[in-house]
Amino acid sequence: MANITFIKENQEVIAADGANLREKALQNRIDIYTLKGKLTNCGGYGQCGTCIVEITSGGENLSPRTDFELRKLKKKPDSYRLACQTLVNGPVSVKTKP
Repeated sequence: MANITFIKENQEVIAADGANLREKALQNRIDIYTLKGKLTNCGGYGQCGTCIVEITSGGENLSPRTDFELRKLKKKPDSYRLACQTLVNGPVSVKTKP
């Protein structure tokens, strides 16, 4: 089991190993999108890059970055991920809308 701690929201979510970070956030009413992202997001298909989150701890418990993430986040810190492309396999702390 994976515990996902959303720092700004002060909320902890329990997820099965391999759970999608974006799906778990939305299921628990955690807003990961900025206003622009709310209007233009692709629905989790990895096309838009609007679901950026910052991983503050537990990055080793996530799936490797996808090719799309490598392209979209190349100018961002290594701790930034796209929630729709990230699978959680252990405890992790997440900062939404970095």
